[in-house]
Amino acid sequence: MAEDMQINPQRAKQLAENVASISSRISAASKGGQQVRLIAVSKLKPANDILSLHQSPNPLHTHFGENYVQELLEKSKLLPRSIRWHMIGGLQSNKCKQLAEQIPNLWCVSSVDSEKKANELEKGRKALLEKQEDAAKLRIMVQVNTSGEEAKSGVEPSDALSLCQHVVDKCPHLQLTGLMTIGAIARSKETTPENENEDFVCLRETRDKVAKELGWEEGRLELSMGMSSDFEGAIGQGSSEVRVGSDIFGERPLKKDAVVKDAAAEEKS
Repeated sequence: MAEDMQINPQRAKQLAENVASISSRISAASKGGQQVRLIAVSKLKPANDILSLHQSPNPLHTHFGENYVQELLEKSKLLPRSIRWHMIGGLQSNKCKQLAEQIPNLWCVSSVDSEKKANELEKGRKALLEKQEDAAKLRIMVQVNTSGEEAKSGVEPSDALSLCQHVVDKCPHLQLTGLMTIGAIARSKETTPENENEDFVCLRETRDKVAKELGWEEGRLELSMGMSSDFEGAIGQGSSEVRVGSDIFGERPLKKDAVVKDAAAEEKS
């Protein structure tokens, strides 16, 4: 549990400085009171790092993103319930029910790209709400493949409305929150606040069409786009949240070398 986990003060100071730096850049890129959520992507990083940024009673940061279901399940059991978890990685249908049912503070699943996955998440959150009345609906973002790359997950832009409509009509324990994309790396590297990214334009246009067909105000559907290399450009194009990992936590280890709890950090502290 978190009470038993040690924090390395030097590491905690560095992480806090990194978050402050990114937050400052987000504020500078935001226009006219635009609120932008920072998701600190903590995949393959130990729970100690997350706890360093989320200590009671005044946590520095609350929203954390993970890519792997098993890793998220393990970390969620170790860390405070006040963390707001985001599942941002590729989903397997057979893991969706478990994910939605076993993590009450799973705040959003950003990588939904099929009705089957939405249905399994619905079953899981329904089961949780039947056991725990104070649990909230699970926020959902539909992932859109804006780059046309076969290796990328996500629905085609033309299919986004159908999946969004399904979540709204058939999944009462889910809350459609927005659209998410992971754009092409080449376009990402060329993105600047002045240079528009085609993937971001595509997501924004797709969102506008979906909102219109649903009869919603555009702002009711968020845009999740932008990562470490291009988040300022994404904010300039209307992103509601950005996902930043390496610029906060540093380079990631290989998956086989990653640990959920860092015993070495505990020995040093």
